[in-house]
Amino acid sequence: MDAKLFAPAEYWRLTDEQKRGICNGCGSSGAFGWLVPDTMYLLNVRRACDIHDFMYEVGKTQADKEEADRVFLNNMVRIINGRGGLFRRLRLRRAKKYYLAVYHFGGSAFWDGKNNLEEFRAPFLALY
Repeated sequence: MDAKLFAPAEYWRLTDEQKRGICNGCGSSGAFGWLVPDTMYLLNVRRACDIHDFMYEVGKTQADKEEADRVFLNNMVRIINGRGGLFRRLRLRRAKKYYLAVYHFGGSAFWDGKNNLEEFRAPFLALY
């Protein structure tokens, strides 16, 4: 049974091609993104990761980042609880680690390309 996942309405309207341009599964899109698997003890959680990628892409504020991270955890838990089984507790522990990783270290991925140099300079220069 597929778990019902939460995502902004815009995510569900994306074509497969648009999703491929934004979403890359679990882990970063950089050289070492492959180190973070899309599975947790044989359970695929990629849809939760893709929704998180989309929310990072469209988010604009720190509150948007925090919401994306909460939705990410919630969706992973929904997938895990929907499957149940012997590995449920191990998967929930792994989901918490994924969440903590994006919560603490996802800022650079969230903010990448959102602010140009002039936006950073303007408030600074106004001080002088």
